[in-house]
Amino acid sequence: MVVVLIVAAGAAWESRAVQLLDGHPAIVVLKRCVDVDDLLAAASAGQAGVAVLGLDAPGLDLTATEHLRRHGVRPVAVVPSGASPEAARLRASRIGLPVLVDESELDSLPAAVVAQPDEPVAPGEPGELDQPHAAEPVAGGRVIAVWGPGGAPGRTTLATGLAAELARRRLRTLLVDADPYGGAVAQQLGVLDEVSGLLAAARLAASGQLGERFATVQRGIDGHLSVITGLPRPDRWTEIRAGALEHTLETAREHGQVVVDTGFSLEDDPGSDFGSRPGRNQMTLAALEVADEVVVVGNADPVGLSRLARGLVDLRDVIGVAPLRVVVNRMRPTLGWSEKDIAGMVEGFARVSGLHFLPDDRATVDRALVAGRTLTEVGDSPLARGIAGLVDELAPGTAAAPAAGGRVRLRQRTAGRARPR
Repeated sequence: MVVVLIVAAGAAWESRAVQLLDGHPAIVVLKRCVDVDDLLAAASAGQAGVAVLGLDAPGLDLTATEHLRRHGVRPVAVVPSGASPEAARLRASRIGLPVLVDESELDSLPAAVVAQPDEPVAPGEPGELDQPHAAEPVAGGRVIAVWGPGGAPGRTTLATGLAAELARRRLRTLLVDADPYGGAVAQQLGVLDEVSGLLAAARLAASGQLGERFATVQRGIDGHLSVITGLPRPDRWTEIRAGALEHTLETAREHGQVVVDTGFSLEDDPGSDFGSRPGRNQMTLAALEVADEVVVVGNADPVGLSRLARGLVDLRDVIGVAPLRVVVNRMRPTLGWSEKDIAGMVEGFARVSGLHFLPDDRATVDRALVAGRTLTEVGDSPLARGIAGLVDELAPGTAAAPAAGGRVRLRQRTAGRARPR
């Protein structure tokens, strides 16, 4: 006998589903839940074995499905009529729903409920979704994650520089601030960060509306570059629920190139102080897991190189098969060693697809920070040329556009309005 909980959030299919399930000799409907919170509370009692829920139910996310599994409840989702099959499968895979039943084929719901998880499913019947990592690559852009160890090696400067250079080559680019310790992309680019784009995206991902409302979480920088701003305060990382960042990056990838500014820590902390919520560093780990390519940045001084070496070792178990590029930042002759010396050190700790050196160009960085502009907007410089060389490798075949002096600026500046250029 299979004991079932149902939450439909007022959907029209609920009455028909209850009728079908009650009519099956091996199914008992224990409760029709008011909402997802009511469902989770009922599942905690340990009496049910299956939960039938609407894929569009408010509050349904990865944390909720993990709660069901911890209490031995297998979720079966009903896809509302009119929903795109591809979008439904993407959302289901992001929040861990293995079985989908279309509302137009509701007669097959009892079979999906009583089927054993390991039982093969005949063609045309409800079946398990492919795991997210087994899916075909999504057409569109790539996700480039910029990571570096602690000690301010220049993660945000490099991430904004890469995004700006990709945009200068007329590639649609989205810069995502995913630093769980408090991002600085908005401040660095002079964006009035009244509402966090990342928190807004997380809320929309939880409600299943991120795809259709994705444009609302972005701030325009110019015609090719936009930003999803980060956490307004470091303590608000608890509001990013499991799976939200992955869903955001997958959605962004469909629209163009994605550059992610990550945190520094790779520790897989349990976040036990916050119940079922993921640990603080899960945002960084998730970004590295989703990334198509990882760019690691470290300082060229002795302390920075030591941290870089340890970071490369730690990354081995995190990024899987994604290509890894290393950027040695703030390279200067006064250190007393050459690029060849550093290359030998890096090769001893990791196999990388590319090693790049950026000059110590403090004057250019200062001008960009004070003006709230990207490196490409403040004019030609050694650092901008170095980042352009890195983009030549990341996006081969793309041609650099003319200088950005005449671009139309769409963002608000920290001073309240843009000065004439």
